[in-house]
Amino acid sequence: MQIWVDADACPNVIKEILFRAAERTEIPLTLVANQAIRTPPSPWIKSVQVESGFDVADNTIVQRLEPGDLVITADIPLAAEVIEKGGHVINPRGQFYSRENIKQRLAMRDFMETLRSSGVQSGGPPALNHGDRMEFANQLDRFLAKNRK
Repeated sequence: MQIWVDADACPNVIKEILFRAAERTEIPLTLVANQAIRTPPSPWIKSVQVESGFDVADNTIVQRLEPGDLVITADIPLAAEVIEKGGHVINPRGQFYSRENIKQRLAMRDFMETLRSSGVQSGGPPALNHGDRMEFANQLDRFLAKNRK
């Protein structure tokens, strides 16, 4: 198993949790972004810089992931592709995306996108808070404990 991170929009506090988890569990962690990402020196942690462009990082993750890998992203369409390919997804707020809930998430995302494109101001998600960070860390720990080989 490997952990992939859609790193362009991933909060630094979540990256720090992932760095500690990769070191502790010795599971490879790869951050994919279209900008240089600073990572701690570790045989378990690396970053891949891809070209700028729409979905370039997402496509790189989907192309490289293997069934059973874990992807960290808040990008719902990317999450759907990962699940379709046999991967697992946790968003930075600790929500686990699965075959059972991804279609509903996609539908809600599309609905909100339609509202925004018609001029309705929906605002963005609230700032990541301490509870979100704790939920992410707990969900990650549960997943790694259950799925480590």
